[in-house]
Amino acid sequence: MTVLTPLKPADVAARLKSRAAVLVDIREPDEFAREHVPGAVPAPLSRFEEMQTALPDGRQIIYTCRTGNRTGVNCARLAARVPGEAFVLEGGLDGWKAAGLAVQTDRSKPIELMRQVQMTAGGLILLGAALGLVVHPAFWGLSAFVGAGLFFAGATGFCGMARLLAVMPWNRAAYGSTAKAA
Repeated sequence: MTVLTPLKPADVAARLKSRAAVLVDIREPDEFAREHVPGAVPAPLSRFEEMQTALPDGRQIIYTCRTGNRTGVNCARLAARVPGEAFVLEGGLDGWKAAGLAVQTDRSKPIELMRQVQMTAGGLILLGAALGLVVHPAFWGLSAFVGAGLFFAGATGFCGMARLLAVMPWNRAAYGSTAKAA
């Protein structure tokens, strides 16, 4: 199995500063737009094969995501696109921030769509449970309905809640009418 060689955030920062490497962020466009390492190049995993990743000037490519999980799961796919050794930012963007390094943040961009789904689903489940306990047990049906929707989304890859949230006014500019929702 191909692996990505992990690099500590300080080592990645030094390589970027000396222009010996380029940081390739594999998160989706909505995640990248809200927050990323300054100078990172977006290459969303959902369109990764379409992207040019090999650099003609021979600089190293270092991959990153939010926590390092996506790069770990896709290490063979990512490493296969790089001639020679492939690298990964240890801990991803979260590790970079934990090391006290600067990030470029745009709070005017909406929270990532999947986080919105998690927050909405969690809130509805809590609301259904609380109302079922305090008002009437029939409200537990709300929690069951949302739970069934989450199971269906995981099983099929279609998330109706993500599609609905993508067309909300706060997301229209970020996702447009052709949003790719999970």
